[in-house]
Amino acid sequence: MKKLLFLILLFPVHLNLYAQLDSLNLKLVSHDQNRFTESVFATAEKDLEKPLTLYVVDSSGSAVPNIPVIFELISRPENESGTVIHNAIVFTDSTGLAKTDVAIGSEDGTYIFSATIKGYSKNITPLYYTVTARKSNWVFLLISGMIGGLGLFLFGMYLLSNGLKKAAGSKMRSILSAVTNNRFVAVGIGAAVTMIVQSSSATTVMLVSFVRAKLMNFVQTLGIILGAAIGTTVTVQLIAFKITDYALLIIGIGFIVYFFPNSKKAKNVGEALLGFGILFFGMYIMSSAMSPLRTLNLFVEILLQLENPLLGILVGTLFTAMIQSSAAFLGIVLILSMQGLITLEAAIPLIFGANIGTSITAILASINANRDAKRVALAHTLFKIVAVIIFVWFIPSFSEFVKMVSPTLNGSELINDTNGNVIPRQIANAHTIFNVLFTFIFLPFLTPISKLIYKILPDKEIEDISPYSTRFLEDSLISTPTLALNLAKAEVLAFAMKVKEMTEKIIIPFFDDKPDVLNEIKEMEKEIDFLQFKTAKYLTKISQRDIDEDSAEESFQILQCSAEFEFIADLISSRLRSLAKKRIKYNLKFSEDGRAELSKFHLRTVKQVARAIEVFKDTKYERGKKLERKYQKYKAGELNLKRAHFERLRQDIPEAIQTNEMHLEMIDLFLRINRHAATVGRIMMGEIESEDKDENGDDNGSKKEEQ
Repeated sequence: MKKLLFLILLFPVHLNLYAQLDSLNLKLVSHDQNRFTESVFATAEKDLEKPLTLYVVDSSGSAVPNIPVIFELISRPENESGTVIHNAIVFTDSTGLAKTDVAIGSEDGTYIFSATIKGYSKNITPLYYTVTARKSNWVFLLISGMIGGLGLFLFGMYLLSNGLKKAAGSKMRSILSAVTNNRFVAVGIGAAVTMIVQSSSATTVMLVSFVRAKLMNFVQTLGIILGAAIGTTVTVQLIAFKITDYALLIIGIGFIVYFFPNSKKAKNVGEALLGFGILFFGMYIMSSAMSPLRTLNLFVEILLQLENPLLGILVGTLFTAMIQSSAAFLGIVLILSMQGLITLEAAIPLIFGANIGTSITAILASINANRDAKRVALAHTLFKIVAVIIFVWFIPSFSEFVKMVSPTLNGSELINDTNGNVIPRQIANAHTIFNVLFTFIFLPFLTPISKLIYKILPDKEIEDISPYSTRFLEDSLISTPTLALNLAKAEVLAFAMKVKEMTEKIIIPFFDDKPDVLNEIKEMEKEIDFLQFKTAKYLTKISQRDIDEDSAEESFQILQCSAEFEFIADLISSRLRSLAKKRIKYNLKFSEDGRAELSKFHLRTVKQVARAIEVFKDTKYERGKKLERKYQKYKAGELNLKRAHFERLRQDIPEAIQTNEMHLEMIDLFLRINRHAATVGRIMMGEIESEDKDENGDDNGSKKEEQ
């Protein structure tokens, strides 16, 4: 009642004021024009951070006090309720300022407010304030969107990499096997492999493993490391294309290609497409979740601080080391740039930091590795750090060069990136240019660089390798079966050489009293048992993955050949070793002719084992056939050896009589070793044939019997 009485008393005053307004030329001026003519974020069910503000001025620009300004809500989201303009009519103060606080309603969406002068009859342009309200739980949505989007992004990258690796199959292994001392070829190989595995870190880990397995030497890896840096830029370039609008379409096509055709190759391509689409869909989710951050002044100020090179490099290094992927981290940087939250100048130090951070993976892989593997990790790290030290002094010039060679919205580099297209492309180009330039800077100096790294990490006189530890098997490469098979084969080759050494040494205690050799053979057999078990387990893990038929067949071949080599080791350690111990214990002697015949057959057996190793290492038709022909020849000559021994028994030669059983059993065992060696050849040539088990015993049960 009092309020109504007060308005009635003031009514004559208002009439007089409105009459005076028409005599003035007034206009409304925004207090913060950029703030309220562009989309402003607010939170539903909360007050605006800043009030709606304007100034009233006359034609000369002077402030006009005591002018009634009316604020109105002219557009709101559907089903909205609760929006309150705290002071709908506000009189300007002595500075011509009028402002009012606003509480946003219950719904997220776009709210449009207008401001005009009450009772002013002349033409005046109202001021409009557009406020975009986010949901009241936007912080939770931001966090969950970032976590879920990043998860989809990384999962998509994994599927893309996995599909490409399986589609490439043995081609990737043949690419790596083409490594030469030509540094330009090595750079091309590094780039090609990294484009397939979608990670320079993964390529470097492979190199650490290959150097461990002695499949290549340290110097050969330097060019590949530089090439890997170029290969990883392809992923970032793809991300910068901003094809998120087509992400769901790509996912759909990938699903069809993966699930409907029966072709293994088509499924691999489908998996890669599926991963590619999921990668971009994850980017879309992260981008949508991040959009409210554009109006958080604190966050924008923090991002501006990243233009400080040292801080930007540190942040890039730490984040990349945490998520173990420079491409993933730079994907997040690209998303920020798409939202207009980060400049090229701030992104360049982050790119430098990401390049350093990606070397952490290789360092971890080289722990407990041999010196060459540690050198690979050190070279990878030094390349990155030295390159950053060189470029960090030229960031402004580097930024200008990138802008000069990068596309813009209309061909002019001065146009603002309103659609979030230019800055992401510039960042991707900066990443590519940086990696290409430092590759060509270091390429002529690989020889002195390798010498420097050898000085930092010189060879140790004795490298501590446990006799009961695998040297080549790397669990990290099981996800790349074609390369993991290389390591399994290297492990089998290593213990196959020990089997050959056992075969050579076992004859010594039959002719000389050297029991120490028998102890040495026993230790070697224990190690071979351990290595064969670990290799079999490793091959089983590989075969349980989704591998093609060729890889499955190769896995089977390696597994079966490793078993054949172990059978030979068991024959030597259990059967021949026990015979040698008996000979030493009872001081038995062979006749001269008997000794000569056994020595000759033993030498042929050693050669057969060596041939089996060669066929296993590098399958060639002629070698395999020769291995089989020799076995058939020795098998046919078995009776001749036994007949010659029988003649000595008839001649009543004492030594022949003493060693009768031992002599005949040694012939049988040497022939059995020959048979296992020949079986390796048949396995590798795909010609496993059943033998007459009645002649030499059941092969499946031989190991049990021999033990």
